[in-house]
Amino acid sequence: MIESAQVGQPPRDGEVLEVRGPDGAPPWVVRWSGEDVGNLYFPGPDTRVSPPGKD
Repeated sequence: MIESAQVGQPPRDGEVLEVRGPDGAPPWVVRWSGEDVGNLYFPGPDTRVSPPGKD
């Protein structure tokens, strides 16, 4: 889940498909809700990671 840095923009959620860094570190491949393809992502301070089913 990414909280938007812009006022009025909804949060963005997705699923981590692949971890490319050592020991679970970024970068990650994330498929965002509403998209069919995974994208490389480096999380910032506005990112919150939850286990599946624990939103």
